[in-house]
Amino acid sequence: MSKFKRIETGIKDLIVIEPTVFGDNRGFFMESYSQKDFSEIGIDVEFVQDNHSKSKKGVLRGLHFQTKHTQGKLVRVTAGAVLDVAVDLRKDSSTFGKHYIIELSEENKKMFYVPAGFAHGFLTLKDNTEFMYKCTDYYAPEFDSGVLWNDSEIGIDWNFEKYGLDETLILLSEKDKKQQTLKEFVQSGVVIG
Repeated sequence: MSKFKRIETGIKDLIVIEPTVFGDNRGFFMESYSQKDFSEIGIDVEFVQDNHSKSKKGVLRGLHFQTKHTQGKLVRVTAGAVLDVAVDLRKDSSTFGKHYIIELSEENKKMFYVPAGFAHGFLTLKDNTEFMYKCTDYYAPEFDSGVLWNDSEIGIDWNFEKYGLDETLILLSEKDKKQQTLKEFVQSGVVIG
């Protein structure tokens, strides 16, 4: 029996993972990754790079992807909380342009497997949020791309009010302020992969 529970999202290959957590009055212990156990729940990929970021409340990073050297990502939060979003950009997918949102936090300890071919981003819901993710390919800045976080065609509800955030005060990188829309991405003819 696997130490990880696989939860379907309704988008093929996009998976929420709940680890088994052992806790007592001293704290907790959990495995955050096991190649054998992940293979048992259908995630049979090789991770080659780990990343770690820290952000204050109200930072929005995304929606990012690489057009070549595409990266699958196993994401989780070790401190704080995020609203995590993945958008299907696989050209031949029946769910192209659809997105899925999940709250990841140090409390719920959920993980999110975002396969290659998806745009990915997150909004930090607490100060000092630490976000960690494993990648299936290396970062390739020459193929770095993205789509606009508030593209009306994608229609992501970031739930700013629910989390006590003012949409006009979110913190974005200059790059993320100027990303293309999904329509512009499709019209560019660029294929991910």
